[in-house]
Amino acid sequence: SEVASVRMRAERLFRQLARGPARRLPPNWITTRATEEALALLQRLEGLRTALLAIPDRPETIAGLAGRCLTLAGELAFLFKAEDDGHVYFIETRGRGVFLRAMPIDVSERLKELMFDQVRAAVLTSATLAVDGGFTFLKDRLGIEATDELLLPSPFYFEDQAVLYVPRELPEPTSPGFVDHAAEEIVHLLELSRGRAFVLFTSYANMNAVAERIAGRIDYPVFFQGDAPMPALLETFRGTPHAVLLATASFWQGVDVVGEQLSCVIIDKLPFASPGDPVVGARIDRLRSRGGNPFAEYQVPVAVLTLKQGLGRLIRSASDTGILAVLDSRLVRKAYGQRFLESLPPARLVHDLAEVERFMR
Repeated sequence: SEVASVRMRAERLFRQLARGPARRLPPNWITTRATEEALALLQRLEGLRTALLAIPDRPETIAGLAGRCLTLAGELAFLFKAEDDGHVYFIETRGRGVFLRAMPIDVSERLKELMFDQVRAAVLTSATLAVDGGFTFLKDRLGIEATDELLLPSPFYFEDQAVLYVPRELPEPTSPGFVDHAAEEIVHLLELSRGRAFVLFTSYANMNAVAERIAGRIDYPVFFQGDAPMPALLETFRGTPHAVLLATASFWQGVDVVGEQLSCVIIDKLPFASPGDPVVGARIDRLRSRGGNPFAEYQVPVAVLTLKQGLGRLIRSASDTGILAVLDSRLVRKAYGQRFLESLPPARLVHDLAEVERFMR
């Protein structure tokens, strides 16, 4: 049947694409062999569309499927050509899945056209929109021009409710000894907080490496991202006294645990997006080609916003107290660390575990 032919051709094409690593795709990326498979798939999609349209008295659902064939063929042709310099094209793999993708490098023009130009007014509000004391970075990313702006202080008293612990003497995250030292810090912090903690990582590799090093050394229940679906895991954490959760990106935002059940948030390192990510790499390349400074203008502001999201898990009410810990000495050693500190909640900055212990008494 036509459907079976489409499936067969799609499987053959994606088997070809799966033979290389996950990668960013340049114009004219497709090989001769893959081109043959791609053209055959497009032809089979057109054949399926023709067959669907030939069905007499076809219901609306069949007409919709025919339209979907046309749309899918157009999207595939766009991906195969990879000629639009406003997009980044890449292949990624997840498990046994192979995905061919295209994403806009800059979404500001599209958002402006499709959303902000279509409404009389829009209100954007969040606790984590500002970088460097203003909204310039966000406005540039979203395509927002003239605005009325209001930057308000937090309603919480971070000076009394939390301490920000940054150990000065830890090796930098790129050092071979970082994970060993970070694991020791985490064990000490969890003793001071009596569990009741999120330990948030920028990668699964660091999470798993730390988990191995602290196994059997924590006297509290320890849960891991992946043990259960996120809602169930959160419910288990909330209902388990002195629980500890080790997690990655999914738990950096949109997670709310109010009260003493969460009294410590530990972050392994500053959350710089990897230049190896195709979209991040394309944005860096574009900024550099226009004479910009990708690190200062893009990588640092994005990392600042992400760090604010992660640390924001701790203080969720006026009665919450606890430890904010960032195990990345670059926060106090590097000049750009000041940009992070000035954008974070105004908790008292400490560098000694004895200071943390005094706060937690």
